[in-house]
Amino acid sequence: MSSITPLVQSVDWLALAPPTVTAAVALVVLVADLFLPAARKPLLGWIATAGLAASALLLLPLLGGGRRTFCLPAHPDVCSYVADPFALVIQFLVLGGALLTALLSIDTVKDQGLPTGEYWFLLLSSAAGAALLPASRDLATLVIALEVASLPAFALVGLRRDDRLSSEAALKFFLSSVAATAVMLLGVSFLYAATGSLHLSQVAHALTALPDPRLATLASAGVALTLVGFAFKTAAAPFHFWVPDTYVGAPLPIAGYLSVVGKAVGFSGLILVTVQGFPSYANVWGPALAVLAALTMTVGNVAAVRQDPRRAHSAVRLLAWSSVGQAGYLLVPIAAAGYTSDPAHAIGSTVAYALMYAAVNLGAFAVAALVARTSPANRITDYRGLYARRPLAALALGFFLLCLAGLPPGIIGLFAKVTVFSVAVDAGLAWLAVIMAINVVIALYYYLKWTTVLFRGAEAVPATAPAEQHPPRAGIPGALATAIALATVLGIVLSGAPQLVLRFASGALL
Repeated sequence: MSSITPLVQSVDWLALAPPTVTAAVALVVLVADLFLPAARKPLLGWIATAGLAASALLLLPLLGGGRRTFCLPAHPDVCSYVADPFALVIQFLVLGGALLTALLSIDTVKDQGLPTGEYWFLLLSSAAGAALLPASRDLATLVIALEVASLPAFALVGLRRDDRLSSEAALKFFLSSVAATAVMLLGVSFLYAATGSLHLSQVAHALTALPDPRLATLASAGVALTLVGFAFKTAAAPFHFWVPDTYVGAPLPIAGYLSVVGKAVGFSGLILVTVQGFPSYANVWGPALAVLAALTMTVGNVAAVRQDPRRAHSAVRLLAWSSVGQAGYLLVPIAAAGYTSDPAHAIGSTVAYALMYAAVNLGAFAVAALVARTSPANRITDYRGLYARRPLAALALGFFLLCLAGLPPGIIGLFAKVTVFSVAVDAGLAWLAVIMAINVVIALYYYLKWTTVLFRGAEAVPATAPAEQHPPRAGIPGALATAIALATVLGIVLSGAPQLVLRFASGALL
């Protein structure tokens, strides 16, 4: 009897556990919301937080081995889902960032009257897609995971239905993301037509020897369009225009989530398609990403310097433009990977920088959420005298800002910037290293300026200030205090042993 190749694939549920459990908890929260009385709905936030913690713990059994599933029967090494070290590190970043966001959100949902069940369902759904993406190894799964992470985020940004800024932010975010997805799908279709496969390893092999010059032209267009799509997702200039208004209009925890988890999703996808999918086009995407990195960091830092500290929401706008500048730094090692024979080392630098950035940037948004309880306009001037009112919060924010600036005692920020700088120099991108050094100096100005505001005497709010949308609330809720404490402890521990970050990120070798 002739053997028949099985079409039904075995599924490695342990490898799939982190995103699967996150998605399952999202469904549990959605169903529970139908039956819980209004007084018990805050329980949904703690269920969501526990689910994210459980999903993060499920990464531990996956350490030390590259598990894979959804593989082609004829090619067992060609798989759609691979839980390798790179995927696990990014999943740790995503789920950890989502966990901190959940802690920030528990009191925000209650204080701002957001629909509880919808909020937690959307946050967990987005986190599930974000956790799926770094393990994706074919272009179709990449796009699906990207959209699963993005679509709930549109609704989260616009969830404050009575707020005009929130609605405008959601619309701008939606339109820009839809345009990016359309461009990316067109690029993916070109690549499939040229190579006959969607799996990254097979696409990479096919791109090295296309038999027809017309197919080579089609593939080049596909590579370019796919990169443009991911440039939108990473907020790389000139595709960054949606960032400031989106962060201002979104609830503060969601702004922090987008700045960290949203970037992790975009950058992990960009790393996969360039290093694994298009290595033969390194002479194209390497220079293109280098130019994007220089432009992005310059646009972000210059715009951050120009923020008026008395303008409403200037603190959030500064963090938004700062995140654009930080995206430029994150692009540098990916660009360097196109110039070096050891792209894994360069990618490890990006992952190390992303881990540092995630901890301290979410910490900065956590303190901003605390200040917003008494000063909803969230101007930078509202932080004046914060040390006198809340000394621990002021010290924590000062530490986070110094980490982002790369100054002691934020050793982890300095270490991350030096690592990225050295990767650029080693790859022969001296001009990019010089532009990065100039931008680091520019960033020092606005980070230090905000830090000094924390320790000055309090300033009265102008009589012409816009009316506050939510009544001021005093005190520090336990969940918010926990999020600030966790981010601070993580930043201090990493600053005490910064080499641990690079060693951990070195496990992300592709």
